[in-house]
Amino acid sequence: MNQTIAKERRTLTGRVVSDKMQKTVTVLVERRVKHAVIGKILTRTQKYHAHVESEEVKAGDVVMIEECAPISKTKAWRVKQVLEKGRAI
Repeated sequence: MNQTIAKERRTLTGRVVSDKMQKTVTVLVERRVKHAVIGKILTRTQKYHAHVESEEVKAGDVVMIEECAPISKTKAWRVKQVLEKGRAI
C-alpha cells in the first residue's frame, strides 16, 4: 500500500511590487483582520520573495504563490500562476 498522497501546499494571492531580481519577484500580500477590542477592520501587509523561472511576471501583476522547500535564504515560495496582468501606465 505505497500510495503517495500529494500534500496540499499553502497558497497566497498578492500583487508583484518588484521584479528587479533575476528569477525572483517580491509579492505584497494583503489581509484584512478585525481588531480584537475596537472591532475596526485593519489591513495587514506582508512581502514575500517568490521564485519564477520565466521572465514573464512583471510589476503590477496579480499572482498566486505557493509554499515550497527553501530555495535561498529569503525564498520559500514560488509563483504558481499569473491571475491578472498589470496594466501599463
